[in-house]
Amino acid sequence: MKNSTKSIILLFLTAIIWGFAFVAQTVVVGVLSSYAFNGIRFVLGALSLIPVILLFEREEKNNEKLKKTILAGICAGIILFIASTLQQVGIEITQSAGKAGFLTGLYTVLVPIIYFLFFRKKTHPLTWLGAILALVGLYFLTTNGGRFDNIGIGDIILITGAIFWSLHIIVIDRFVDKISPIKFAMTQFLVCGSIGLIIALFNGEINIAGISTSLVPILYGGIMSAGVAYTCQILGQRDADPTFASIILSTESVFSAIGGAIILGETMSLFGYIGCALIFAGIILSQLKQN
Repeated sequence: MKNSTKSIILLFLTAIIWGFAFVAQTVVVGVLSSYAFNGIRFVLGALSLIPVILLFEREEKNNEKLKKTILAGICAGIILFIASTLQQVGIEITQSAGKAGFLTGLYTVLVPIIYFLFFRKKTHPLTWLGAILALVGLYFLTTNGGRFDNIGIGDIILITGAIFWSLHIIVIDRFVDKISPIKFAMTQFLVCGSIGLIIALFNGEINIAGISTSLVPILYGGIMSAGVAYTCQILGQRDADPTFASIILSTESVFSAIGGAIILGETMSLFGYIGCALIFAGIILSQLKQN
Protein backbone atom coordinates (compact mmCIF):
# COMPACT_ATOMS: atom_id res chain seq x y z
CA MET A 1 0.00 0.00 0.00
CA LYS A 2 1.38 3.40 -0.98
CA ASN A 3 1.91 5.88 1.84
CA SER A 4 0.72 9.18 0.34
CA THR A 5 1.98 12.59 1.47
CA LYS A 6 -1.55 13.42 2.61
CA SER A 7 -1.75 10.33 4.82
CA ILE A 8 1.67 11.07 6.36
CA ILE A 9 0.63 14.63 7.22
CA LEU A 10 -2.71 13.53 8.69
CA LEU A 11 -1.13 10.78 10.81
CA PHE A 12 1.57 13.10 12.15
CA LEU A 13 -1.11 15.68 12.91
CA THR A 14 -2.95 13.00 14.89
CA ALA A 15 0.20 12.13 16.85
CA ILE A 16 0.91 15.81 17.57
CA ILE A 17 -2.64 16.45 18.82
CA TRP A 18 -2.58 13.35 21.03
CA GLY A 19 0.88 14.20 22.34
CA PHE A 20 -0.03 17.76 23.30
CA ALA A 21 -3.20 16.43 24.97
CA PHE A 22 -0.93 15.26 27.81
CA VAL A 23 -0.07 18.92 28.37
CA ALA A 24 -3.76 19.80 28.58
CA GLN A 25 -4.22 17.01 31.11
CA THR A 26 -1.32 18.32 33.19
CA VAL A 27 -2.59 21.91 33.18
CA VAL A 28 -5.88 21.00 34.90
CA VAL A 29 -4.16 19.28 37.83
CA GLY A 30 -5.37 20.89 41.05
CA VAL A 31 -8.21 22.69 39.27
CA LEU A 32 -10.52 19.82 38.25
CA SER A 33 -10.64 16.28 39.58
CA SER A 34 -9.79 13.39 37.29
CA TYR A 35 -13.44 12.30 37.14
CA ALA A 36 -14.73 15.78 36.35
CA PHE A 37 -12.13 16.57 33.68
CA ASN A 38 -12.40 13.22 31.90
CA GLY A 39 -16.18 13.20 32.24
CA ILE A 40 -16.62 16.58 30.60
CA ARG A 41 -14.00 16.13 27.88
CA PHE A 42 -15.15 12.68 26.78
CA VAL A 43 -18.81 13.69 26.60
CA LEU A 44 -17.68 16.72 24.59
CA GLY A 45 -15.58 14.37 22.44
CA ALA A 46 -18.63 12.19 21.79
CA LEU A 47 -20.67 15.19 20.70
CA SER A 48 -17.85 16.40 18.44
CA LEU A 49 -18.07 13.14 16.46
CA ILE A 50 -21.69 13.71 15.42
CA PRO A 51 -20.74 15.80 12.32
CA VAL A 52 -17.98 13.27 11.52
CA ILE A 53 -20.56 10.46 11.52
CA LEU A 54 -22.86 12.49 9.25
CA LEU A 55 -19.98 13.10 6.83
CA PHE A 56 -18.14 9.78 6.77
CA GLU A 57 -20.44 7.08 8.18
CA ARG A 58 -23.88 7.49 6.62
CA GLU A 59 -24.83 3.84 6.24
CA GLU A 60 -27.93 1.91 5.34
CA LYS A 61 -29.98 0.92 8.37
CA ASN A 62 -28.61 -2.29 9.90
CA ASN A 63 -30.04 -3.02 13.35
CA GLU A 64 -27.75 -6.00 13.98
CA LYS A 65 -24.61 -4.01 13.20
CA LEU A 66 -25.85 -1.06 15.26
CA LYS A 67 -26.52 -3.38 18.22
CA LYS A 68 -22.99 -4.84 18.01
CA THR A 69 -21.55 -1.33 17.68
CA ILE A 70 -23.33 -0.12 20.83
CA LEU A 71 -22.44 -3.23 22.87
CA ALA A 72 -18.79 -3.02 21.80
CA GLY A 73 -18.80 0.70 22.57
CA ILE A 74 -20.14 0.10 26.08
CA CYS A 75 -17.49 -2.55 26.76
CA ALA A 76 -14.68 -0.38 25.39
CA GLY A 77 -16.08 2.68 27.17
CA ILE A 78 -15.80 1.01 30.57
CA ILE A 79 -12.18 0.01 29.90
CA LEU A 80 -11.48 3.49 28.50
CA PHE A 81 -12.85 5.00 31.72
CA ILE A 82 -10.46 2.91 33.84
CA ALA A 83 -7.48 3.60 31.56
CA SER A 84 -8.09 7.36 31.28
CA THR A 85 -8.73 7.71 35.03
CA LEU A 86 -5.49 5.92 35.89
CA GLN A 87 -3.68 8.09 33.35
CA GLN A 88 -5.09 11.33 34.76
CA VAL A 89 -4.40 10.31 38.37
CA GLY A 90 -0.85 9.34 37.35
CA ILE A 91 -0.38 12.75 35.74
CA GLU A 92 -1.69 14.46 38.89
CA ILE A 93 0.94 12.67 40.96
CA THR A 94 3.94 12.88 38.60
CA GLN A 95 2.91 16.28 37.15
CA SER A 96 4.85 15.38 34.01
CA ALA A 97 3.30 15.33 30.55
CA GLY A 98 6.48 13.84 29.03
CA LYS A 99 6.80 10.94 31.46
CA ALA A 100 3.07 10.20 31.19
CA GLY A 101 3.32 10.12 27.39
CA PHE A 102 6.18 7.62 27.33
CA LEU A 103 4.79 5.35 30.05
CA THR A 104 1.38 5.32 28.38
CA GLY A 105 3.08 4.54 25.06
CA LEU A 106 4.14 1.19 26.49
CA TYR A 107 0.74 -0.14 25.41
CA THR A 108 2.15 -0.41 21.88
CA VAL A 109 4.61 -3.04 23.11
CA LEU A 110 2.19 -4.68 25.55
CA VAL A 111 -0.57 -5.44 23.02
CA PRO A 112 1.30 -8.14 21.02
CA ILE A 113 2.69 -9.63 24.23
CA ILE A 114 -0.79 -9.92 25.77
CA TYR A 115 -2.02 -11.49 22.53
CA PHE A 116 0.78 -14.07 22.77
CA LEU A 117 0.23 -14.86 26.46
CA PHE A 118 -3.57 -15.12 26.43
CA PHE A 119 -4.52 -15.85 22.82
CA ARG A 120 -1.40 -17.73 21.69
CA LYS A 121 -1.03 -15.39 18.73
CA LYS A 122 2.43 -15.57 17.17
CA THR A 123 4.67 -12.68 18.22
CA HIS A 124 7.47 -11.48 15.96
CA PRO A 125 11.04 -11.57 17.43
CA LEU A 126 11.36 -7.81 16.92
CA THR A 127 8.44 -7.35 19.31
CA TRP A 128 10.31 -9.19 22.04
CA LEU A 129 13.44 -7.13 21.34
CA GLY A 130 11.32 -3.99 21.49
CA ALA A 131 9.82 -5.15 24.80
CA ILE A 132 13.30 -5.66 26.28
CA LEU A 133 14.40 -2.17 25.16
CA ALA A 134 11.20 -0.66 26.56
CA LEU A 135 11.71 -2.49 29.87
CA VAL A 136 15.27 -1.16 30.17
CA GLY A 137 13.97 2.29 29.26
CA LEU A 138 11.25 1.95 31.89
CA TYR A 139 13.97 1.20 34.47
CA PHE A 140 15.91 4.35 33.57
CA LEU A 141 12.82 6.58 33.38
CA THR A 142 11.24 5.53 36.66
CA THR A 143 14.26 4.85 38.92
CA ASN A 144 16.10 8.10 38.07
CA GLY A 145 19.58 6.80 38.70
CA GLY A 146 19.11 3.08 39.15
CA ARG A 147 17.45 2.99 42.58
CA PHE A 148 14.17 1.11 42.77
CA ASP A 149 13.10 3.12 45.82
CA ASN A 150 12.83 6.08 43.44
CA ILE A 151 9.89 4.50 41.64
CA GLY A 152 6.85 6.52 42.65
CA ILE A 153 3.18 5.58 43.01
CA GLY A 154 2.45 7.85 40.03
CA ASP A 155 4.77 5.77 37.84
CA ILE A 156 3.05 2.56 38.93
CA ILE A 157 -0.40 4.03 38.24
CA LEU A 158 0.66 5.17 34.73
CA ILE A 159 2.12 1.73 33.94
CA THR A 160 -1.08 0.07 35.18
CA GLY A 161 -2.96 2.48 32.95
CA ALA A 162 -0.84 1.34 29.99
CA ILE A 163 -2.05 -2.21 30.63
CA PHE A 164 -5.67 -1.05 30.40
CA TRP A 165 -4.88 0.96 27.24
CA SER A 166 -3.57 -2.31 25.82
CA LEU A 167 -6.81 -4.08 26.73
CA HIS A 168 -8.73 -1.23 25.12
CA ILE A 169 -6.83 -1.72 21.85
CA ILE A 170 -7.46 -5.47 21.98
CA VAL A 171 -11.20 -4.99 22.50
CA ILE A 172 -11.29 -2.67 19.48
CA ASP A 173 -9.33 -5.20 17.42
CA ARG A 174 -11.74 -8.00 18.32
CA PHE A 175 -14.78 -6.00 17.23
CA VAL A 176 -13.48 -3.74 14.47
CA ASP A 177 -14.69 -5.85 11.53
CA LYS A 178 -18.26 -6.09 12.87
CA ILE A 179 -19.00 -2.49 13.83
CA SER A 180 -19.29 1.07 12.54
CA PRO A 181 -15.99 2.60 13.78
CA ILE A 182 -17.00 6.23 14.31
CA LYS A 183 -20.34 5.36 15.94
CA PHE A 184 -18.36 2.95 18.10
CA ALA A 185 -15.94 5.76 19.08
CA MET A 186 -18.84 8.07 19.94
CA THR A 187 -20.46 5.37 22.08
CA GLN A 188 -17.31 4.58 24.03
CA PHE A 189 -16.58 8.28 24.62
CA LEU A 190 -20.15 8.82 25.83
CA VAL A 191 -20.01 5.82 28.19
CA CYS A 192 -16.60 6.81 29.56
CA GLY A 193 -17.59 10.44 30.02
CA SER A 194 -20.95 9.59 31.60
CA ILE A 195 -19.34 7.35 34.23
CA GLY A 196 -16.85 10.10 35.07
CA LEU A 197 -19.56 12.77 35.32
CA ILE A 198 -21.78 10.60 37.54
CA ILE A 199 -18.92 9.95 39.98
CA ALA A 200 -17.85 13.62 39.89
CA LEU A 201 -21.41 14.80 40.60
CA PHE A 202 -21.80 12.23 43.40
CA ASN A 203 -18.55 13.47 44.98
CA GLY A 204 -19.50 17.13 44.50
CA GLU A 205 -16.49 17.73 42.22
CA ILE A 206 -18.25 19.72 39.49
CA ASN A 207 -17.76 23.46 39.93
CA ILE A 208 -18.30 26.31 37.47
CA ALA A 209 -15.13 28.12 38.52
CA GLY A 210 -12.96 25.06 37.84
CA ILE A 211 -14.63 24.42 34.49
CA SER A 212 -14.22 28.07 33.48
CA THR A 213 -10.53 28.05 34.43
CA SER A 214 -9.94 24.77 32.58
CA LEU A 215 -12.03 25.62 29.51
CA VAL A 216 -9.14 25.58 27.02
CA PRO A 217 -7.73 22.19 28.19
CA ILE A 218 -11.27 20.76 28.24
CA LEU A 219 -12.00 21.96 24.70
CA TYR A 220 -8.62 20.69 23.49
CA GLY A 221 -9.03 17.31 25.21
CA GLY A 222 -12.58 16.92 23.94
CA ILE A 223 -12.79 18.44 20.48
CA MET A 224 -9.17 18.26 19.30
CA SER A 225 -8.01 15.01 20.92
CA ALA A 226 -11.24 13.14 20.15
CA GLY A 227 -13.11 14.69 17.23
CA VAL A 228 -10.31 16.21 15.12
CA ALA A 229 -7.56 13.66 15.86
CA TYR A 230 -9.83 10.66 15.43
CA THR A 231 -11.02 11.99 12.07
CA CYS A 232 -7.43 12.63 10.95
CA GLN A 233 -6.49 9.09 11.99
CA ILE A 234 -9.31 7.55 9.95
CA LEU A 235 -8.53 9.61 6.85
CA GLY A 236 -4.77 9.09 7.25
CA GLN A 237 -4.97 5.31 7.58
CA ARG A 238 -7.01 4.99 4.39
CA ASP A 239 -3.88 5.35 2.22
CA ALA A 240 -1.19 4.12 4.59
CA ASP A 241 0.33 0.76 5.42
CA PRO A 242 -0.90 -0.32 8.91
CA THR A 243 2.61 -0.82 10.30
CA PHE A 244 3.76 2.50 8.87
CA ALA A 245 0.71 4.21 10.38
CA SER A 246 1.38 2.64 13.79
CA ILE A 247 4.95 3.89 13.79
CA ILE A 248 3.87 7.46 13.04
CA LEU A 249 1.09 7.38 15.65
CA SER A 250 3.52 6.07 18.27
CA THR A 251 5.41 9.38 18.07
CA GLU A 252 2.68 10.88 20.28
CA SER A 253 4.97 10.05 23.22
CA VAL A 254 7.71 12.21 21.71
CA PHE A 255 5.29 15.09 21.14
CA SER A 256 4.06 14.79 24.74
CA ALA A 257 7.65 15.41 25.88
CA ILE A 258 8.09 18.27 23.39
CA GLY A 259 4.82 19.84 24.54
CA GLY A 260 5.78 19.46 28.19
CA ALA A 261 9.15 21.10 27.57
CA ILE A 262 7.84 24.00 25.44
CA ILE A 263 4.61 24.84 27.27
CA LEU A 264 5.26 23.64 30.84
CA GLY A 265 9.05 24.00 30.97
CA GLU A 266 9.47 20.36 31.98
CA THR A 267 12.92 18.81 32.21
CA MET A 268 14.21 15.33 33.04
CA SER A 269 17.44 13.93 34.37
CA LEU A 270 19.91 12.34 31.97
CA PHE A 271 18.61 8.94 33.08
CA GLY A 272 15.07 10.08 32.26
CA TYR A 273 16.02 11.12 28.72
CA ILE A 274 17.88 7.84 28.18
CA GLY A 275 14.81 5.98 29.39
CA CYS A 276 12.54 7.89 27.00
CA ALA A 277 14.85 7.16 24.08
CA LEU A 278 14.96 3.44 24.88
CA ILE A 279 11.18 3.20 25.33
CA PHE A 280 10.62 4.98 22.02
CA ALA A 281 13.15 2.68 20.29
CA GLY A 282 11.30 -0.31 21.76
CA ILE A 283 7.97 1.03 20.50
CA ILE A 284 9.35 1.50 16.99
CA LEU A 285 10.97 -1.97 16.93
CA SER A 286 7.74 -3.59 18.06
CA GLN A 287 5.99 -2.09 15.02
CA LEU A 288 8.61 -3.20 12.48
CA LYS A 289 7.24 -6.75 12.39
CA GLN A 290 5.91 -8.54 9.34
CA ASN A 291 2.14 -8.32 8.84
